[in-house]
Amino acid sequence: MANTTTQHRYSSVRQAADLHFDRQNTTKVRTLGIVPEAQFRKPDRSSPMPLWAQILEDLRVRLASGEFETGFPPERELFEQYGTSRHTLRDAMRRLHAEGLISRERGRGTFMNRPAIEQRSGARYSLFHSIEDQGFEQRSIVIALEKRVDAAIATQMELPAATKLIYLRRVRHADETPIATDEIWLNGRIAAPLLKADFQHTSVYTELEQRCGTRPGAGWERVRPALPNVDEATQLGIDPAAPVFVVERFTRAAQKPLEWRRTVIRGDLYSFYSEWNDVGSQVDQPTFNPST
Repeated sequence: MANTTTQHRYSSVRQAADLHFDRQNTTKVRTLGIVPEAQFRKPDRSSPMPLWAQILEDLRVRLASGEFETGFPPERELFEQYGTSRHTLRDAMRRLHAEGLISRERGRGTFMNRPAIEQRSGARYSLFHSIEDQGFEQRSIVIALEKRVDAAIATQMELPAATKLIYLRRVRHADETPIATDEIWLNGRIAAPLLKADFQHTSVYTELEQRCGTRPGAGWERVRPALPNVDEATQLGIDPAAPVFVVERFTRAAQKPLEWRRTVIRGDLYSFYSEWNDVGSQVDQPTFNPST
């Protein structure tokens, strides 16, 4: 994934900083929006290390510990904690930004950069496995799982308008972070057994194979940038002005229409990549590591 190096940097920096600091001399305060406690070490003015460097090192430790998962504290709060000038604090913050650990937006504040999930394009893939293979737990909140008739979708799937479809709507998470919303319509003549499936921690394709004895074959996918609607923005926990990827997919099974899917994926947490050889053909066994 694109920011795996950032994750490794958190880990290595945390180890180094823990060796440098005597954590018994830290100060703990309960702060609204920081879970569970703010734990910080005030700079030692007698140390030869510059004050900004001590703050930078301590902020790296706090980032690595997950202290700021629910929100990065405002500058005023950090200024009060460390007891230095704003210029000194901003020196440390500028370096965190330069390292890619935080983002700063005028009028909105400071945000911790989350690792992005990388998806190789050019072949069928499973978002479930893409998330899990990159070290996250994929879980879903199921909003709807039902049988329904939708003439417009059925026609798009090249099925008779009255065809009964299996409809699944869910919000998909990587660990605790919502990353995508899914709307999936499946041919009811094939996928009816999926009505009994628990989709909290499994993939549609796994359930199709286990419960229906089938798997998707040929198909196509289209990816385009967009802005989420109000419901999608709320479910994903993002601003309605934040960009997303809209992924539309159609698959067949044994030459029969199987699936129509519309997935909305957060643009700040997901990216697509491709790899090709000297003549421009897709590489079957990719050698490119997007995290390096």
